[in-house]
Amino acid sequence: MTDVLRRGRASLAFGFFAQGAAFALLVTRIPAIQDRYGVSDALLPLFLAAVPVLAGIGSVTTEQVVKRIRPSRVLRWSQPAVLLALLGVGAGGDLAVLAVTLAAFGLAVGALDASMNMLGVSLQRAYGRSIMLSFHAVFSLGGIVGASLAWAGAHWKLALWVSYLPVVAVLLPAVLVASRWYVDGRPAPAADGTGGDDGADGGGVVFRALLPLCLVMAFAYIGDSTVSNWSAKYLKDVLGSSEQLATVPYNVYMVTTLVGRAVGDFGVRRFGAVAVVRLGSLTAAAGFAVVAAAPGAWAGMLGFTLLGLGLCVLVPQTFAAAGRLFPGSSDAAIARLNVFNYVGFLVGSPLVGVLGDAWGYRWAMLVPMVLVLVTLVYARSFEARPDRYGGEHERSRTADVGRGSNGL
Repeated sequence: MTDVLRRGRASLAFGFFAQGAAFALLVTRIPAIQDRYGVSDALLPLFLAAVPVLAGIGSVTTEQVVKRIRPSRVLRWSQPAVLLALLGVGAGGDLAVLAVTLAAFGLAVGALDASMNMLGVSLQRAYGRSIMLSFHAVFSLGGIVGASLAWAGAHWKLALWVSYLPVVAVLLPAVLVASRWYVDGRPAPAADGTGGDDGADGGGVVFRALLPLCLVMAFAYIGDSTVSNWSAKYLKDVLGSSEQLATVPYNVYMVTTLVGRAVGDFGVRRFGAVAVVRLGSLTAAAGFAVVAAAPGAWAGMLGFTLLGLGLCVLVPQTFAAAGRLFPGSSDAAIARLNVFNYVGFLVGSPLVGVLGDAWGYRWAMLVPMVLVLVTLVYARSFEARPDRYGGEHERSRTADVGRGSNGL
């Protein structure tokens, strides 16, 4: 393995870490943001919904931009934009500033998520073995660090800008320096001269072929947003835990997500992506079932632990599968697939809330369980193709990934 690839992997991993920290610092301080700007409970959902909607627009736009500009350059400048927008959210003084900074954050996050995963997929192709889960593991680690820093800021009653400024001051120059070693990959030539199986024409992306992966992505994020938005309320209101104990499930979920992703690549290398996705889907479904049937708080936390171990593998493997399905146009496939990240995020929280009010929250937990189980129907979409990855699940040699971004 060349030093160029090793540096490219390390620098991209740091980018995932920075993004995880920045996103956690925003979402875990929403109550403080609401208080600072005087956002009403009626208006808050509109502000929150605008971020994933604009992120989807940013992702779609990135698909067009990378036709002319390499993904590494998009990532190089979108990541500082995210960090500066985060600082703007903390330092602003009125609703207009909040609207502008959240809009900038959303658009930049869409470009960042898309370009980051484009580079991850191309590096995985160059390595010839599964490494995507390791990138998302570092994202989870960044989320844990960001959430911990947010807790410290809330505990010490720090102003938002005081809480955000040191983080941005450290991460901003660090990501700019790390961006020197990003590595762009060349699209892999398809064996039949097309962009992939099932209808890709002339190196393009056909949505019908990508749709199963889009559904898996949306279902995974519906499950994830269910945990992030409803775990504390569920433990407190349904399972009768204390308010302090109700904060534990999300932290447990984040830690198990980190652990599952840290070891997940080894599972893919040994058993293949299809087996790992099936096991993850069954584990996540079991987690939702345990949560729905839990007699008390500790059983509920066991369910959320299973959810973290199951859901954590689905998103990274979905991006990797899109790269294999459309090897000649993986950047476009990933940009489109990434939109369904935000679709799932938008749908998940209100879906559980509406169903919880109508049926009760125990029954509502069964809906994301069923959606996760649907992933089993599409598991074959994750199958490695021998003409692209070589061998059974792996490829023994490294591909030529072209020049790094600093060589443009």
